[in-house]
Amino acid sequence: MKKTRAFRPEGRREKKRYGIRKSLKKYLAGCRVTWKDVGITLGILFVATLAAFIYDRLTAQTINVIMFYTLALLLISRLTHGYVPGIAAALLSVFAVNYLFTYPYWKLNFMLDGYPVTFFCMMVVSVLTSMSASHMKKQARELAEREKLLAEAEKEKMRANLLRAVSHDLRTPLTGIIGASSSYLENEERLTGQEKREMVRHIGEDADWLLNMVENLLTVTRISEGRASVNKSLEPVEEVMSEAVFRLKKRIPDANIRVLLPEEFIMIPMDAVLIEQVLMNLMENAVYHAGSTEPVECSVRIGQNEVTFLVTDQGVGIPEDKLASIFDGTGHTENSVADGHKGMGIGLSICKTIVTAHGGSIGAENHGHGARFYFTLPRDEG
Repeated sequence: MKKTRAFRPEGRREKKRYGIRKSLKKYLAGCRVTWKDVGITLGILFVATLAAFIYDRLTAQTINVIMFYTLALLLISRLTHGYVPGIAAALLSVFAVNYLFTYPYWKLNFMLDGYPVTFFCMMVVSVLTSMSASHMKKQARELAEREKLLAEAEKEKMRANLLRAVSHDLRTPLTGIIGASSSYLENEERLTGQEKREMVRHIGEDADWLLNMVENLLTVTRISEGRASVNKSLEPVEEVMSEAVFRLKKRIPDANIRVLLPEEFIMIPMDAVLIEQVLMNLMENAVYHAGSTEPVECSVRIGQNEVTFLVTDQGVGIPEDKLASIFDGTGHTENSVADGHKGMGIGLSICKTIVTAHGGSIGAENHGHGARFYFTLPRDEG
């Protein structure tokens, strides 16, 4: 027979009591006063009293003295926590105005006309201002916590994307190295000298690519985790692009790169080594994945506030559904596996991290006869 749970009204009562205790705790926390709040309240009231006293002696317009204390109440409510400092300051202000600035001077007399209204208005102003200030501070804290959580979520997303990209992009060269080395060892006696050299060359290429990718991976993780800063200095754009093409040619001698530079000599703040790495990644990506024998064009466009670097190929382009996520570490093209070569997930994620750390932006688009990658860097530190 199915057992039924007995109805226990005590559970609801306990929950209700717990809610009341929680609300009371929250209220008492808002009423808690620290020595810092006491010091701020007394200090602001002292300054307000001194300013009001000087103003009263110089102008003899006692009616305006109340404005000094109203301003003091606003400052106290803004700079302290909870409602108690503001309410206490309102009480002290009423006493101060009565004792120092109304006849008979240096005596308390609450029987004067209008004092109940003054007392009530100052109290209402203090409570409302304290509530508004406390609400604003609470919203600011919640917003800061939310931004912190979003930043942590973004970091976790980046790590997950990098992990997926690593598993995808490193599998092909590792498989190639293992396969070539196994074939070499098993068929060493039957292979010709040319075939042996070809296998060793492929192993060397894959190993070199793996070493470069590990260095890139270390760079992006250090920058993302804040352990490595971007050391900017004024660098000539022409030299940075030339060095990037030279380094790429050493790794891929057959790469067909055409460089177009503006006539204007320009220097912008950047970490030259990291920007060269971005250009190398983009050019290498174009060489491997464009599927074209046409040269890859590397150019620069100078704007008023930024400089744009462009890497354009005349290949197959990028699938439209991949454009939005191509820089998040998962941007593998359709032919990245079919061509037996490496994907471009890690490399493009690294490019985005480096450019963002420089205060720039990066993007990709199709231009009708291939793909174009571009990134901008600000022309000054601002």
